[in-house]
Amino acid sequence: MTPEALMRRALELAERGRGLTSPNPMVGAVVARNGEIVGEGFHERAGGPHAEIVALDAAGAGARGATLYVTLEPCNHVGRTPPCVPAIFAAGITRVVAAAADPNPFVAGGGTTALRERGIAVVMGVLAADAATQNRAFFTAMRERRPHVTLKAGMTADGKIADVHGAARWITGEAARAESHRQRSEVDAIVAGITTVLRDDPALTVRLGRPWPREPWRVVLDSDARTPPSARVIADATAARALIAVGDSAPAARVAALEAAGATVVRFPLRDGRVAIDAVLAALFEREVRAALVEGGGEVHAAFLDAGFVDRVTLFVAPLLLGGRTAPTVVAGAGRELKSAVRLAGMTARPIGEDLLIEADVLRVEST
Repeated sequence: MTPEALMRRALELAERGRGLTSPNPMVGAVVARNGEIVGEGFHERAGGPHAEIVALDAAGAGARGATLYVTLEPCNHVGRTPPCVPAIFAAGITRVVAAAADPNPFVAGGGTTALRERGIAVVMGVLAADAATQNRAFFTAMRERRPHVTLKAGMTADGKIADVHGAARWITGEAARAESHRQRSEVDAIVAGITTVLRDDPALTVRLGRPWPREPWRVVLDSDARTPPSARVIADATAARALIAVGDSAPAARVAALEAAGATVVRFPLRDGRVAIDAVLAALFEREVRAALVEGGGEVHAAFLDAGFVDRVTLFVAPLLLGGRTAPTVVAGAGRELKSAVRLAGMTARPIGEDLLIEADVLRVEST
Protein backbone atom coordinates (compact mmCIF):
# COMPACT_ATOMS: atom_id res chain seq x y z
CA MET A 1 0.00 0.00 0.00
CA THR A 2 1.17 3.53 -0.72
CA PRO A 3 1.64 6.13 2.05
CA GLU A 4 -1.53 7.86 0.84
CA ALA A 5 -3.52 4.62 0.99
CA LEU A 6 -2.25 3.88 4.48
CA MET A 7 -3.15 7.38 5.64
CA ARG A 8 -6.56 7.02 4.01
CA ARG A 9 -7.07 3.91 6.12
CA ALA A 10 -6.06 5.87 9.23
CA LEU A 11 -8.65 8.54 8.37
CA GLU A 12 -11.31 5.85 7.94
CA LEU A 13 -10.47 4.50 11.37
CA ALA A 14 -10.59 7.97 12.92
CA GLU A 15 -14.09 8.47 11.55
CA ARG A 16 -15.37 5.70 13.82
CA GLY A 17 -14.93 8.06 16.76
CA ARG A 18 -17.11 10.85 15.34
CA GLY A 19 -19.23 12.40 18.04
CA LEU A 20 -17.56 10.39 20.81
CA THR A 21 -14.06 11.78 21.39
CA SER A 22 -14.61 15.45 22.32
CA PRO A 23 -12.91 17.43 23.73
CA ASN A 24 -10.24 15.40 21.95
CA PRO A 25 -10.01 15.18 18.15
CA MET A 26 -10.83 12.10 16.12
CA VAL A 27 -7.58 10.24 15.43
CA GLY A 28 -6.76 7.05 13.56
CA ALA A 29 -3.43 5.23 13.36
CA VAL A 30 -1.89 2.44 11.30
CA VAL A 31 1.38 0.58 11.88
CA ALA A 32 2.85 -0.67 8.61
CA ARG A 33 5.90 -2.62 7.57
CA ASN A 34 6.91 -2.66 3.90
CA GLY A 35 3.51 -1.20 3.01
CA GLU A 36 1.55 -3.92 4.84
CA ILE A 37 -0.59 -3.16 7.88
CA VAL A 38 0.50 -4.97 11.05
CA GLY A 39 -1.64 -3.02 13.52
CA GLU A 40 -4.29 -0.32 13.54
CA GLY A 41 -6.61 1.53 15.89
CA PHE A 42 -8.53 4.71 16.63
CA HIS A 43 -9.34 6.95 19.58
CA GLU A 44 -12.72 5.81 20.88
CA ARG A 45 -13.45 8.31 23.68
CA ALA A 46 -11.86 11.02 25.80
CA GLY A 47 -9.96 9.38 28.62
CA GLY A 48 -9.45 6.19 26.61
CA PRO A 49 -6.18 5.20 24.93
CA HIS A 50 -5.07 7.30 21.99
CA ALA A 51 -5.11 5.86 18.48
CA GLU A 52 -1.34 5.42 18.45
CA ILE A 53 -1.40 3.28 21.61
CA VAL A 54 -4.21 1.09 20.28
CA ALA A 55 -2.38 0.55 16.99
CA LEU A 56 0.94 -0.19 18.71
CA ASP A 57 -0.72 -2.70 21.03
CA ALA A 58 -2.33 -4.40 18.03
CA ALA A 59 1.01 -4.56 16.22
CA GLY A 60 2.94 -5.92 19.20
CA ALA A 61 6.47 -6.94 18.25
CA GLY A 62 5.64 -6.09 14.64
CA ALA A 63 5.96 -2.41 15.49
CA ARG A 64 9.76 -2.63 15.86
CA GLY A 65 11.34 -1.03 12.81
CA ALA A 66 7.92 -0.17 11.33
CA THR A 67 6.28 3.10 10.28
CA LEU A 68 3.39 4.66 12.18
CA TYR A 69 0.78 6.52 10.11
CA VAL A 70 -1.38 8.82 12.22
CA THR A 71 -3.94 11.46 11.27
CA LEU A 72 -2.71 14.00 13.84
CA GLU A 73 0.72 14.77 15.23
CA PRO A 74 1.37 12.52 18.27
CA CYS A 75 1.14 14.27 21.61
CA ASN A 76 4.00 14.87 24.00
CA HIS A 77 2.01 16.34 26.88
CA VAL A 78 0.06 14.83 29.74
CA GLY A 79 -3.71 15.17 29.48
CA ARG A 80 -6.29 12.59 30.49
CA THR A 81 -3.75 9.98 29.37
CA PRO A 82 0.07 9.81 29.25
CA PRO A 83 1.88 11.26 26.18
CA CYS A 84 2.21 9.06 23.10
CA VAL A 85 5.77 9.95 22.09
CA PRO A 86 7.52 7.78 24.74
CA ALA A 87 5.30 4.80 23.83
CA ILE A 88 6.10 5.22 20.13
CA PHE A 89 9.83 5.25 20.93
CA ALA A 90 9.55 2.27 23.27
CA ALA A 91 7.69 0.25 20.63
CA GLY A 92 10.63 0.60 18.25
CA ILE A 93 8.90 2.70 15.58
CA THR A 94 11.55 4.24 13.34
CA ARG A 95 9.38 6.54 11.21
CA VAL A 96 6.18 8.51 11.82
CA VAL A 97 3.99 9.90 9.05
CA ALA A 98 1.41 12.40 10.29
CA ALA A 99 -1.33 14.05 8.27
CA ALA A 100 -1.68 17.27 10.26
CA ALA A 101 0.15 19.16 12.97
CA ASP A 102 -1.47 19.65 16.35
CA PRO A 103 -3.47 22.93 16.07
CA ASN A 104 -3.31 23.62 19.80
CA PRO A 105 -1.07 26.71 20.04
CA PHE A 106 0.16 25.58 23.46
CA VAL A 107 1.49 22.22 22.23
CA ALA A 108 1.82 22.57 18.44
CA GLY A 109 5.00 20.97 17.16
CA GLY A 110 5.90 19.47 20.49
CA GLY A 111 5.28 15.90 19.42
CA THR A 112 7.23 16.26 16.20
CA THR A 113 10.20 17.81 17.98
CA ALA A 114 10.21 15.13 20.68
CA LEU A 115 10.10 12.32 18.11
CA ARG A 116 13.00 13.74 16.13
CA GLU A 117 15.02 14.23 19.31
CA ARG A 118 14.67 10.48 19.85
CA GLY A 119 15.97 9.75 16.36
CA ILE A 120 12.59 8.93 14.80
CA ALA A 121 12.10 10.25 11.27
CA VAL A 122 8.96 12.36 10.88
CA VAL A 123 7.05 13.20 7.70
CA MET A 124 4.21 15.71 7.93
CA GLY A 125 1.40 16.69 5.59
CA VAL A 126 0.22 13.46 3.94
CA LEU A 127 -3.52 14.08 3.23
CA ALA A 128 -3.33 17.15 5.46
CA ALA A 129 -6.43 18.80 3.95
CA ASP A 130 -8.51 15.67 4.54
CA ALA A 131 -7.36 15.49 8.16
CA ALA A 132 -8.16 19.18 8.74
CA THR A 133 -11.63 18.76 7.25
CA GLN A 134 -12.33 15.69 9.36
CA ASN A 135 -11.46 17.60 12.54
CA ARG A 136 -12.63 21.05 11.44
CA ALA A 137 -14.40 21.64 14.77
CA PHE A 138 -11.34 20.76 16.86
CA PHE A 139 -9.05 22.84 14.65
CA THR A 140 -11.30 25.90 14.93
CA ALA A 141 -11.66 25.48 18.68
CA MET A 142 -7.92 25.24 19.22
CA ARG A 143 -7.17 28.16 16.92
CA GLU A 144 -9.93 30.52 18.08
CA ARG A 145 -10.25 29.33 21.71
CA ARG A 146 -14.01 29.05 21.26
CA PRO A 147 -16.34 26.36 19.93
CA HIS A 148 -16.71 25.78 16.20
CA VAL A 149 -20.24 27.02 15.40
CA THR A 150 -22.56 25.53 12.80
CA LEU A 151 -25.81 27.33 12.01
CA LYS A 152 -28.50 24.75 11.24
CA ALA A 153 -32.02 25.40 10.01
CA GLY A 154 -34.91 23.76 8.25
CA MET A 155 -36.64 26.08 5.79
CA THR A 156 -38.90 26.26 2.81
CA ALA A 157 -37.60 26.92 -0.68
CA ASP A 158 -38.42 30.60 -0.17
CA GLY A 159 -36.42 30.80 3.05
CA LYS A 160 -39.19 30.61 5.66
CA ILE A 161 -38.64 28.73 8.92
CA ALA A 162 -42.30 28.98 9.97
CA ASP A 163 -45.59 30.19 8.53
CA VAL A 164 -47.29 33.51 9.31
CA HIS A 165 -48.79 31.98 12.47
CA GLY A 166 -45.42 30.68 13.69
CA ALA A 167 -46.12 27.02 12.92
CA ALA A 168 -42.95 25.12 11.96
CA ARG A 169 -43.81 21.42 12.49
CA TRP A 170 -42.96 19.92 10.22
CA ILE A 171 -41.39 21.89 7.39
CA THR A 172 -38.89 19.17 6.58
CA GLY A 173 -39.51 15.44 6.24
CA GLU A 174 -38.66 12.48 8.40
CA ALA A 175 -35.34 11.74 6.66
CA ALA A 176 -34.16 15.32 7.17
CA ARG A 177 -35.11 15.18 10.84
CA ALA A 178 -33.13 11.97 11.26
CA GLU A 179 -30.11 13.62 9.64
CA SER A 180 -30.59 16.59 11.95
CA HIS A 181 -30.28 14.31 14.98
CA ARG A 182 -27.17 12.72 13.50
CA GLN A 183 -25.66 16.19 13.28
CA ARG A 184 -26.63 16.85 16.89
CA SER A 185 -24.79 13.69 17.89
CA GLU A 186 -21.53 15.15 16.58
CA VAL A 187 -21.52 18.30 18.71
CA ASP A 188 -21.04 19.22 22.36
CA ALA A 189 -23.77 21.85 22.62
CA ILE A 190 -27.05 22.71 20.91
CA VAL A 191 -28.02 26.38 21.16
CA ALA A 192 -31.47 27.95 20.78
CA GLY A 193 -33.05 31.28 21.66
CA ILE A 194 -35.80 31.86 24.21
CA THR A 195 -38.32 32.61 21.45
CA THR A 196 -37.84 29.12 20.02
CA VAL A 197 -38.15 27.57 23.48
CA LEU A 198 -41.37 29.44 24.28
CA ARG A 199 -42.90 28.79 20.86
CA ASP A 200 -41.90 25.17 20.19
CA ASP A 201 -40.80 23.76 23.58
CA PRO A 202 -37.98 21.74 21.93
CA ALA A 203 -36.05 19.09 23.86
CA LEU A 204 -32.79 19.77 21.96
CA THR A 205 -31.71 16.18 22.60
CA VAL A 206 -30.10 13.55 20.38
CA ARG A 207 -32.67 11.01 19.27
CA LEU A 208 -31.23 8.30 17.07
CA GLY A 209 -32.20 4.72 16.34
CA ARG A 210 -29.89 3.61 19.15
CA PRO A 211 -28.99 5.03 22.55
CA TRP A 212 -26.38 7.77 22.23
CA PRO A 213 -23.69 7.67 24.92
CA ARG A 214 -22.79 11.36 25.01
CA GLU A 215 -25.28 14.06 25.94
CA PRO A 216 -24.62 17.52 24.47
CA TRP A 217 -25.27 20.64 26.51
CA ARG A 218 -28.65 22.19 25.72
CA VAL A 219 -28.15 25.95 25.76
CA VAL A 220 -30.89 28.58 25.85
CA LEU A 221 -30.08 32.25 25.22
CA ASP A 222 -32.53 33.81 27.66
CA SER A 223 -31.71 37.34 28.81
CA ASP A 224 -34.63 37.65 31.25
CA ALA A 225 -34.75 34.01 32.49
CA ARG A 226 -38.16 33.38 30.90
CA THR A 227 -37.53 29.66 30.29
CA PRO A 228 -40.29 27.73 32.10
CA PRO A 229 -38.83 25.39 34.74
CA SER A 230 -41.00 22.64 33.21
CA ALA A 231 -39.61 23.17 29.68
CA ARG A 232 -38.58 20.03 27.83
CA VAL A 233 -35.08 21.43 27.37
CA ILE A 234 -34.67 20.89 31.12
CA ALA A 235 -37.05 18.02 31.83
CA ASP A 236 -36.38 15.65 28.93
CA ALA A 237 -32.74 14.81 29.79
CA THR A 238 -30.16 15.46 32.49
CA ALA A 239 -31.37 18.75 33.92
CA ALA A 240 -27.88 19.98 34.79
CA ARG A 241 -26.90 19.68 31.10
CA ALA A 242 -29.46 22.41 30.31
CA LEU A 243 -27.50 25.65 30.46
CA ILE A 244 -29.71 28.73 30.64
CA ALA A 245 -27.67 31.77 29.64
CA VAL A 246 -29.33 34.74 31.36
CA GLY A 247 -28.49 38.40 31.63
CA ASP A 248 -26.67 39.76 34.65
CA SER A 249 -29.88 41.58 35.64
CA ALA A 250 -32.27 38.62 35.19
CA PRO A 251 -34.89 38.42 37.99
CA ALA A 252 -33.55 36.44 40.93
CA ALA A 253 -36.83 34.60 41.49
CA ARG A 254 -36.88 33.24 37.94
CA VAL A 255 -33.24 32.20 38.19
CA ALA A 256 -33.94 30.43 41.48
CA ALA A 257 -36.88 28.56 39.94
CA LEU A 258 -34.71 27.33 37.07
CA GLU A 259 -31.97 26.24 39.44
CA ALA A 260 -34.55 24.45 41.60
CA ALA A 261 -35.56 22.50 38.47
CA GLY A 262 -31.94 21.36 38.17
CA ALA A 263 -30.83 23.58 35.29
CA THR A 264 -27.41 25.19 35.14
CA VAL A 265 -27.98 28.95 35.10
CA VAL A 266 -25.10 31.24 34.17
CA ARG A 267 -25.29 35.04 34.17
CA PHE A 268 -23.68 36.96 31.31
CA PRO A 269 -23.32 40.63 30.42
CA LEU A 270 -25.91 42.09 28.08
CA ARG A 271 -25.23 43.78 24.76
CA ASP A 272 -28.15 45.50 23.04
CA GLY A 273 -30.48 43.72 25.44
CA ARG A 274 -29.14 40.23 24.68
CA VAL A 275 -26.65 37.99 26.39
CA ALA A 276 -23.20 38.57 24.92
CA ILE A 277 -22.50 35.75 22.46
CA ASP A 278 -18.74 35.93 22.84
CA ALA A 279 -19.07 35.49 26.60
CA VAL A 280 -21.40 32.52 26.15
CA LEU A 281 -19.00 30.85 23.71
CA ALA A 282 -16.07 31.47 26.06
CA ALA A 283 -17.99 29.84 28.91
CA LEU A 284 -18.86 26.86 26.71
CA PHE A 285 -15.22 26.49 25.68
CA GLU A 286 -14.24 26.36 29.36
CA ARG A 287 -16.78 23.53 29.70
CA GLU A 288 -14.89 21.63 26.98
CA VAL A 289 -17.41 22.42 24.24
CA ARG A 290 -15.50 22.19 20.97
CA ALA A 291 -18.46 22.17 18.54
CA ALA A 292 -21.83 23.89 18.88
CA LEU A 293 -24.94 23.69 16.73
CA VAL A 294 -27.08 26.84 16.67
CA GLU A 295 -30.74 26.03 16.05
CA GLY A 296 -32.28 29.37 16.93
CA GLY A 297 -34.70 31.55 15.09
CA GLY A 298 -33.82 34.22 12.57
CA GLU A 299 -32.82 36.78 15.19
CA VAL A 300 -30.42 34.40 16.92
CA HIS A 301 -28.95 33.37 13.58
CA ALA A 302 -28.45 37.01 12.62
CA ALA A 303 -26.81 37.79 15.97
CA PHE A 304 -24.28 34.98 15.55
CA LEU A 305 -23.54 35.99 11.97
CA ASP A 306 -23.20 39.68 12.85
CA ALA A 307 -20.80 38.77 15.65
CA GLY A 308 -18.69 36.75 13.22
CA PHE A 309 -19.05 33.49 15.10
CA VAL A 310 -20.59 31.22 12.47
CA ASP A 311 -18.10 28.83 10.86
CA ARG A 312 -20.43 26.58 8.87
CA VAL A 313 -24.05 26.39 7.77
CA THR A 314 -26.27 23.38 7.18
CA LEU A 315 -29.64 24.20 5.64
CA PHE A 316 -32.41 21.69 5.08
CA VAL A 317 -34.56 23.02 2.25
CA ALA A 318 -38.07 21.62 1.85
CA PRO A 319 -39.94 21.69 -1.49
CA LEU A 320 -42.47 24.18 -0.15
CA LEU A 321 -43.35 27.81 -0.74
CA LEU A 322 -45.02 29.70 2.11
CA GLY A 323 -44.63 33.38 1.41
CA GLY A 324 -45.99 35.89 3.90
CA ARG A 325 -44.51 39.27 4.80
CA THR A 326 -44.43 38.40 8.47
CA ALA A 327 -43.41 34.75 8.18
CA PRO A 328 -40.00 34.35 9.88
CA THR A 329 -36.96 33.84 7.71
CA VAL A 330 -33.82 31.83 8.37
CA VAL A 331 -31.78 35.02 8.97
CA ALA A 332 -33.51 38.12 10.31
CA GLY A 333 -31.85 41.10 11.97
CA ALA A 334 -31.28 44.42 10.26
CA GLY A 335 -30.03 42.83 7.07
CA ARG A 336 -26.96 43.59 4.99
CA GLU A 337 -26.08 45.39 1.83
CA LEU A 338 -25.15 43.06 -1.01
CA LYS A 339 -21.50 44.08 -0.84
CA SER A 340 -21.43 43.03 2.83
CA ALA A 341 -23.17 39.68 2.40
CA VAL A 342 -21.86 36.70 4.34
CA ARG A 343 -20.15 34.58 1.72
CA LEU A 344 -20.07 30.82 1.70
CA ALA A 345 -17.41 28.50 0.30
CA GLY A 346 -17.22 24.82 -0.55
CA MET A 347 -20.98 24.58 -0.94
CA THR A 348 -22.45 21.12 -1.45
CA ALA A 349 -26.02 19.96 -1.92
CA ARG A 350 -27.52 16.50 -1.64
CA PRO A 351 -31.03 15.09 -1.36
CA ILE A 352 -32.29 13.94 2.02
CA GLY A 353 -35.59 12.22 1.38
CA GLU A 354 -37.76 14.81 -0.35
CA ASP A 355 -35.65 17.67 1.00
CA LEU A 356 -32.28 19.12 0.02
CA LEU A 357 -29.36 19.54 2.40
CA ILE A 358 -27.06 22.45 1.62
CA GLU A 359 -23.77 22.64 3.53
CA ALA A 360 -21.02 25.23 3.28
CA ASP A 361 -18.26 26.93 5.24
CA VAL A 362 -18.44 30.62 6.04
CA LEU A 363 -15.74 32.41 4.08
CA ARG A 364 -13.55 34.52 6.30
CA VAL A 365 -12.50 37.84 4.86
CA GLU A 366 -9.20 39.01 6.26
CA SER A 367 -9.25 42.64 7.36
CA THR A 368 -6.65 44.94 5.87
